[in-house]
Amino acid sequence: MIYELEYNSERSKLIIPEYGRHLQKMVEHAVSLEDDKERNKEARAIIAVMGNMNPHLRDVPDFQHKLWDQLFIISDFQLDVESPFPKPSKELLAKRPEPMEYPQNFPKYRFYGNNIKRMIDEAVKMEEGDLKEALTYAIANHMKKSYLNWNRETVDDDIIFGHLNELSGGKINLKNSEEDLSEAANLLRGNKKFKTPPKKVSHNPRGRKRY
Repeated sequence: MIYELEYNSERSKLIIPEYGRHLQKMVEHAVSLEDDKERNKEARAIIAVMGNMNPHLRDVPDFQHKLWDQLFIISDFQLDVESPFPKPSKELLAKRPEPMEYPQNFPKYRFYGNNIKRMIDEAVKMEEGDLKEALTYAIANHMKKSYLNWNRETVDDDIIFGHLNELSGGKINLKNSEEDLSEAANLLRGNKKFKTPPKKVSHNPRGRKRY
């Protein structure tokens, strides 16, 4: 039995470790079969075993395609069997994907964030009315809150109205509005960062230490 022991350093590399060593050995055995009929029979049996690992997906056509692709990958594309799906190529698998383009946004006022600009763009598209006016003031209040998170000092509403006018391309103008934005204290009330920690209350009225 000592001579039959296998060490990981002597074993072949697991190509898809999720399926384990035994399934890879089954694939290697299927590759070594010379009879086409037996090899195809063995391949279908291996696909059934692979599908049993995910029984809720084994009958889904797309998942079956994935299993056959993985079977060829585990065999290092050496398995010659009849597949119900096109056989993948080793070159396509080794090909590096094209780098994805990452959206680059460089807003002038970064403390507002990109979502504020998207909200302003949507407000500009809306028709004039109460709904647009309510959304505009909601955006302005959120801008004021974001500004206070960046700068704890008080901020005038005129500054927020100016930034809103600039970010909207001059299409939203609240500078002559008679309605004021929410107070800074109300906007920061729910922000834990600006809350004052409560004082500890002593439950020992005599002030003596207990040991």
